[in-house]
Amino acid sequence: MAETINHLPSSMSNAINIQDLVVEFPGAHGGAVRALQGLSLSVAQGQVYGFLGPNGAGKTTTMHVLLGFIEATAGAARLFDEDVRQTIARRRIGYLPEHPDTYRFLTGRELLLMAGRLFGLSRTALNARTTELLALVGLETAADRRLATYSRGMLQRIGLAQALVNDPDLVILDEPASGFDPLGRIRIREIIVALRERGKTVFFSSHELSEVERVCDRVGILAAGRLVAEGRMAELVKAGESLEQYFIRVVS
Repeated sequence: MAETINHLPSSMSNAINIQDLVVEFPGAHGGAVRALQGLSLSVAQGQVYGFLGPNGAGKTTTMHVLLGFIEATAGAARLFDEDVRQTIARRRIGYLPEHPDTYRFLTGRELLLMAGRLFGLSRTALNARTTELLALVGLETAADRRLATYSRGMLQRIGLAQALVNDPDLVILDEPASGFDPLGRIRIREIIVALRERGKTVFFSSHELSEVERVCDRVGILAAGRLVAEGRMAELVKAGESLEQYFIRVVS
């Protein structure tokens, strides 16, 4: 059973509600493998929520259910009180995968313009938004270079800009600091904090536990498809203990 501190916020104010979520995949030798085993959690609007766990714990699977990429075997998931299986549930989301890979023949600017058109932004609004986002992620000087020439860190940056092009209310980030140097990680942290200050909800996974400690309101820790701990950082982690020490203790 998960170690839970405090009651979860009421559903009326939640960006994410997951109840008894089960996801099974076909096994290599027949049968089924359970990636999620009755996962339940809620994320309040305006929170930064750290979704943690070792590799293979089910973090990306959970995100893929929320994004409509895969269907749950059982249970329910809702975004802003809309079932995730409904297209409307995903209109208010921005998503950055762990390894963003897109049309390498496009430039960074062209990628953002294309994404904005998919959301129906007007030409004037889209041009302004593109300029703003390129500055936000520090790619103004590389805006007109082909993505094929971008480093991994630059691809992460343009992927983040693409995730924000529609000014989403919920931003889902899968290992957003992956591929960044220390300065890049600081910038990602600043962007996450700025999103929270604007009332946005950020749901992200990360192995950079020091970064999680600095920005998260709540954390949930997943192990073998089950939630093993959930709550506010200050209430989960004991005085004199780091999040890394707590994480190792609960997943072991």
